Amino acid sequence: MSRNASRIDLTRVKVQPLAERKSLCCVDDILVDPASPPPACAEPLLERITECATRIAAARRRNAAVILMYGAHLLRNGAARILTRMMDRGWLTHLATNGAGSIHDWEFAFLGKSTESVKENVANGTFGAWDETGRYIHLALLVGGVRGEGYGQALGRFIMRNGVTVPSAGSLEQSLKIEPLHPLAAARADLLQALHVKQVTEGATVVPHRWPHASIVGQAFQRLISLTVHPGIGYDIISVHPMFNGAAIGRAAAVDFRRFAAAVEELDGGVVMSIGSAIMAPQVFEKSLSCVNNLRLQAGRSIVHDHTLYVVDLQEGGHWDWSGGEPPKSNPAYYLRFCKSFSRMGGAMHYLSCDNLVFLHNLFHQLERL
Repeated sequence: MSRNASRIDLTRVKVQPLAERKSLCCVDDILVDPASPPPACAEPLLERITECATRIAAARRRNAAVILMYGAHLLRNGAARILTRMMDRGWLTHLATNGAGSIHDWEFAFLGKSTESVKENVANGTFGAWDETGRYIHLALLVGGVRGEGYGQALGRFIMRNGVTVPSAGSLEQSLKIEPLHPLAAARADLLQALHVKQVTEGATVVPHRWPHASIVGQAFQRLISLTVHPGIGYDIISVHPMFNGAAIGRAAAVDFRRFAAAVEELDGGVVMSIGSAIMAPQVFEKSLSCVNNLRLQAGRSIVHDHTLYVVDLQEGGHWDWSGGEPPKSNPAYYLRFCKSFSRMGGAMHYLSCDNLVFLHNLFHQLERL
């Protein structure tokens, strides 16, 4: 076999109990009370936040979508209770996060802690090599797969139901014999293999989640609000585990991509917020919007229109006024994907250089005043 054809054997990865990890972030230290006074921000920024709140309220009055796409730092900054309250108020119709966002979410719900030193733990080979994180997220996706669920729904169910019931090997084998071409046949085969070779057991697997209030994924599931997860194969720490199954992750993510596109279908006159997601949000949104417009045009309908996009990040946005369009290729700002992609998406795009929690907490209070 040529050197290029060789592959690492992930089944030999040594994992350790999650409780033994030195976690850097604790739920009890970070969760922000929505009713507490929000951090002060400069008047020009507050005006933009107030404008965003007004547009959200108007969108909901016309039953248009309000989509929040967020990166893991929003969760790690303690925004879970604010987002839960916003869901309760009906201000958000769809949420989307990346793989890291879902992993921190699960660890907070299960352990009450998350985050590790990347520099130290990569060097000693323990970064991401934590048994429960990789095992239970994979288990949630494998079982969710045989129900046809996406990543967000499967993980949300796992958190709020404190585990999962695994079908028997016999029932999976029988379904594969009877319906070998069923749309869920591949998912059933993956779960069957896990029962035989991945130390997964039939029946109830009870996994207590003592901090479900810290889980955005779980709280969205409990409220029947769509939340999708958009991971990358090899991006996330669940790849550093003997149970790593790219098919199970990809299958769940494929369902969620279609669910996200369904939310974009409802975006006429709506609002999209991208908070602290420099890669996932612009990439997923532009492909989803293209799919929706493709189907609409085939049906003789107009493309998605009259939507507003608010992109929030700490970076300065290349010192470019994005409200006037994108810069030329000779300007370094042109290469800021999280600005450039959204500026091309047909709606009015506003970039706010702001701490994500400052933005969200102030937005919540502005919405409360309307």
